[in-house]
Amino acid sequence: MNIVDLIFSRSTTTHSAVVSPELQLTFGELEARMKKCVQRLSEDPSWPKKERPRIGLNAPSGADYIVVAMAILQQNACFVPIPNELTASERAQLAQATVLDVIVHAQSVEDWRIEAVSHDSPTGFDEAELAALNPAFIRFSSGTTGTSKGIVISHETLLARITAANEGLRIGPQDRVLWVLPMAHHFAVSIVLYLYHGATTILAPASDPKVMLEMMKAHGATVMYGSPYHYTMLSGQTDAASLGSLRLAVSTAFALTNEVAELFASKTGLHLTQGMGIIEAGLPILNLQHAKDRPTSIGKPLPAFEVKLDDGELMLRGPGVFDAYLTPWQPRETVLRDGWFATGDIAEMDEAGCLYLRGRVRSVINVGGLKCFPEEVEAVLCSHPEVKAARVSGRAHPALGAMPKVEIIPKNTESPPAVMELRKLCQERLSAYKVPVFYSFVSELPLTASGKIRRY
Repeated sequence: MNIVDLIFSRSTTTHSAVVSPELQLTFGELEARMKKCVQRLSEDPSWPKKERPRIGLNAPSGADYIVVAMAILQQNACFVPIPNELTASERAQLAQATVLDVIVHAQSVEDWRIEAVSHDSPTGFDEAELAALNPAFIRFSSGTTGTSKGIVISHETLLARITAANEGLRIGPQDRVLWVLPMAHHFAVSIVLYLYHGATTILAPASDPKVMLEMMKAHGATVMYGSPYHYTMLSGQTDAASLGSLRLAVSTAFALTNEVAELFASKTGLHLTQGMGIIEAGLPILNLQHAKDRPTSIGKPLPAFEVKLDDGELMLRGPGVFDAYLTPWQPRETVLRDGWFATGDIAEMDEAGCLYLRGRVRSVINVGGLKCFPEEVEAVLCSHPEVKAARVSGRAHPALGAMPKVEIIPKNTESPPAVMELRKLCQERLSAYKVPVFYSFVSELPLTASGKIRRY
């Protein structure tokens, strides 16, 4: 089974598939463009002459990203997205960890080159076992232990998860989805889901809210997928009220705050629907019922999923759970606990059954027996207008075990915010033991292969 073949076997050739500022493609045109790309790739002398090669893709988000990615998948190659924000050394680490055969560097379907990848060390997995899974993707996450892990997703598993997710999203040919997220991080479930269910994907520039709104109105968008950052930008536009015509606005990528939710609702009359997207399981939880009264909740599990809390840790069970961790090789059955996947997230459930994420199991700072979640403190610090990013961690303390410290990237490196101002902000919103004691300003913070802040 190949997910790309299924997409085009279900599609209507004349129906709009992808719309971007530069290009508009029907499903028929998308398939023809992909087939031409398949031919050119396979005829290139550098294309690996083996079954199920692993192909990295380094390309900007856009219509041609979709074309090249589908061309890789259609040849039964295992597709490995390479995020644009990775440094050269991080890209090299990713290539070595996944034992890539080649990397396709593509500015477009007409402007690309294939780079062969050499490896100095043996693979950390069995090639035959991997091939037997019918792998479609290998994506990276920070992992439940904080260690970066390659996650293998087969064509069959991908189909199961986009089918389960759509029981909540209910996307179909009548929908036009406004898309502003980076494809290297979200292509596998989101873009594939829209195409499989026959929707039109509208690709808007993520940094230009004016153009986002213009494209939304011009193409009659019914659904939007974005981060709180994008919804904040859109809320500042004079015609933000036009967003109220959407039937669904999904907030993902990072935690939605009350401030952003209330701002968006006040400007548009539409309430943001937060979801929990996780590389290992897709989109198992979505706040469809309580977006208005509980906007910071990730909601309840979709019909195909079950959840439970094990000493505060969120556990999931349902279709589309990943097939294996790549290195060291761990098939799904060896990772699950009696059929349950441990997400590594600390969660709480309220009286209505709505779930709230509070932090990560491995990132919790124990301050005198009290739990301090870095993510909660970072969210407060990042609400300051002069803070670009923050990372909170624990510093050893002889009596209390640890005390929170923070590294901050200021928006203006020459004039960072005053420490006393930041401390006051935290004191106003956090319990005393959560307020960072130590502050430092840095120019950058290390990221994982999935683009998240790397923890200690």
